[in-house]
Amino acid sequence: MLLTIDCGNTNTVFTLWQGDEVLCTLRTSTAHQRTADAYWVWFSTLVKHHGIDPKVEGVIISSTVPRVVFNLRVFTDRFFNLRPLVVGRPDCLLPIDVRVDAGTQVGPDRLVNTVAGYTQYGGDLIIVDFGTATTFDVADSDGAYIGGVIAPGVNLSLEALHMAAAALPHVDITHPDKVIGTNTVACMQSGIFWGYVGLIKEISSRIMEERDREMKVIGTGGLAPLFQSHAPVFDRFEDNLTMHGLKVIYEHNREQGTL
Repeated sequence: MLLTIDCGNTNTVFTLWQGDEVLCTLRTSTAHQRTADAYWVWFSTLVKHHGIDPKVEGVIISSTVPRVVFNLRVFTDRFFNLRPLVVGRPDCLLPIDVRVDAGTQVGPDRLVNTVAGYTQYGGDLIIVDFGTATTFDVADSDGAYIGGVIAPGVNLSLEALHMAAAALPHVDITHPDKVIGTNTVACMQSGIFWGYVGLIKEISSRIMEERDREMKVIGTGGLAPLFQSHAPVFDRFEDNLTMHGLKVIYEHNREQGTL
């Protein structure tokens, strides 16, 4: 049984695997104050609800919030007697090359997504991840990570509008019935929804133009299904991309004898 943990700026996701089967996926808010004991109470309660006895034999962590990693390491050591593999650490080997400017620190989630995308679809990929930020990650023909684009996330943009303009309310992102809004909420929802549709299409198009080739666009992340269902902008949508990538990286390290 393998436990994969993806810690983002907003949410932390735990997935339990039995071989290639996903047993359950659990989600909680990211908080660096959460202790190892608090993680265990939350985790053990929910896996029991799913009827699972968590006999975990391996753990791999990807985290964009460094302060959270310590307590997750204590959690895995204390309750599973395991040393977790942490993406981005020197002892964690990747099955792909990373070809960026010297000294550049690439977010581990972006590397994990690239590994997953290449494993499932081959090279020449643009992976669009809707998280706190909206990221575009580019995989070369051999699967190597060669850079990408970072844009503000959808919810971050909505919150910025609400905070910066006193007259604008907080609204939820949804697919508007019309492009032209006839009230403030509809205007904001149209601007965000169609603005991000345009952003995805334009950035993807410019990446392909720069690379001088056709590329597959893969969408993932919480809001990706909303855009794909109402204004298809991806060739494929993968709900479990990051967790799949963590599993592939763990198996690669086991094959290389580093575990």
